[in-house]
Amino acid sequence: MSDVLRVGNASGFYGDRFSAWREMLDGGELDVLTGDYLAELTMLILGRDRLRDPSLGYAKTFLRQLEGCLGTALDRGVRIVTNAGGLNPAGLAAAIGSLADRLGRTVRVGHVEGDTLPRPDALTANAYLGAYGIAACLDGGADVVVTGRVTDASLVVGPAIARFGWGRDDLDALAGATVAGHLVECGAQVTGGNFSFFTELPDGGRRPGFPVAELHPDGSCVLTKHPGTGGAVTVETVTAQLLYEVGGPAYLGPDVVARLDTVELSAAGPDRVRVSGVRGAPPPDTLKVGVTNLGGFRNSMTFVLCGLDIPAKAALVRGQIEEAVGTEGLEFTLARTDHPDATGTEAASALLHVHLRDGDRARAGRAFSAAAVELALASYPGCTLTTPPGDAAPYGVFTADTVPQDAVPHVAVLPSGERLPVPPPPRTAGAPGGPAPAADPPPTVSADPAAAGDRRAADPARRAAPPDRPTRRAPLGELVGARSGDKGGDANLGVWARTDATWSWLRGWLTDARLRELLPETAPLAVERYELPNLRAVNFVVRGLLGQGVAASTRFDPQAKALGELLRSRVVDLPADLAPGAAGTTTTREGP
Repeated sequence: MSDVLRVGNASGFYGDRFSAWREMLDGGELDVLTGDYLAELTMLILGRDRLRDPSLGYAKTFLRQLEGCLGTALDRGVRIVTNAGGLNPAGLAAAIGSLADRLGRTVRVGHVEGDTLPRPDALTANAYLGAYGIAACLDGGADVVVTGRVTDASLVVGPAIARFGWGRDDLDALAGATVAGHLVECGAQVTGGNFSFFTELPDGGRRPGFPVAELHPDGSCVLTKHPGTGGAVTVETVTAQLLYEVGGPAYLGPDVVARLDTVELSAAGPDRVRVSGVRGAPPPDTLKVGVTNLGGFRNSMTFVLCGLDIPAKAALVRGQIEEAVGTEGLEFTLARTDHPDATGTEAASALLHVHLRDGDRARAGRAFSAAAVELALASYPGCTLTTPPGDAAPYGVFTADTVPQDAVPHVAVLPSGERLPVPPPPRTAGAPGGPAPAADPPPTVSADPAAAGDRRAADPARRAAPPDRPTRRAPLGELVGARSGDKGGDANLGVWARTDATWSWLRGWLTDARLRELLPETAPLAVERYELPNLRAVNFVVRGLLGQGVAASTRFDPQAKALGELLRSRVVDLPADLAPGAAGTTTTREGP
């Protein structure tokens, strides 16, 4: 048996590059090919699908992708593991069998059940299962394993368990594979996609390839990609993905808690980054549960305000709309995209976004949008809208809950049809008689900016640079990269320094109070700040920035994907002796 397991990824979300499965199978050597299709918004979409047709509830795109490459995977011995089963893994498993029959092939399909929880008051409620059900299906001879809601990293951890035979107490190995799974779960995002310094990539980031993790028996891995594909795999592209949608250093999973503050990254050759040193701790005694519900109906209309008196024009529209439909559920956002003395209409215009959310579809529908259109000849000078009137659309809300690990019937359904129960971990943190949870250090932040500032004044590590240090005015992004994203109603924002000298400055300069100054919309919210010295990074969690979650958010950037780039664009006082430049080739762990 080889001491290297090559696991590729061909999908980071429902709607990712359709051709990636074919590209990954044809592009180089693989043992396993994974596909991640599930996100919080996706579960809502699949829930609505299943309301219309109980036989649905899985990612239909996956079947179309598999049709063109199932034979290739079987011929080359590449096993497929995917969470495309969504709310109906048994249905997708059966559909794959039917597809193989049409193609004249024999395929052994296993699937994992038990994540769906009985919540009559919810559209969907799914526990995030671990990797041992996937491993059991692979051990049972499956060519394809279909799951519902497992953690994204489990798609990689499961094949590693099956290959290397890790037990429940092999915590460091499980943690290393969990980090590998987190790194490849978003596909091309670790190979140069959505990368702050995309202009430095060999192809300018035009078509990054998809990633491959070469896993070893100790849980360490090398991140790479197939030869000749676009993008790049560098310490920085890996750092960026490692910071994506995480909270504190304790990265919780159903099988292990991976300590992100122990991760060591080092260059291992062109487009090769070694990931090692990851330490693990027992998992919590509960599983995360994602719950979605229909929140009501919403509609939006956007007014174009051109030229002079922009605030007065916006105020006039607001008064007219409120008089027409009432104030409840209305939200007005004025985007000052206008420029003074502009020579073109677009450059001279601001946008007033008007949103209405209501449980009454009629009020949120034509009653609202028609009222907006009726103002066309009876409002501010130059009145125009960007769209015709439209009907309301339903929106969903996402909440997170927990359930005891032993309360979830995790079951591996083997290709033979045998149903194999997967017991919970025998040792968990927080259980009676168990070890203490692998806790994060207390965040250096509070919901009170003033209190946070008081703590920093007493902490030398938080003090700003000496006042006599020469500075220059420039965008923060000249020195740092960033990656941001969503977790329910919260947003995370990871910021990394490109050099040791910049990190020495950044960790004291970028406090929670300064973040609030640079991003005013975070000022009234609870913000947590964590340091990851191994990565020369700080990670912020902004609680409640996205309201009731992505599907319900009316922010211009509803998933906070651009929050990091907004921060990088802010012009600040940078130390004059810190010049822009690429990072070194290695990032090593500091301290014992």
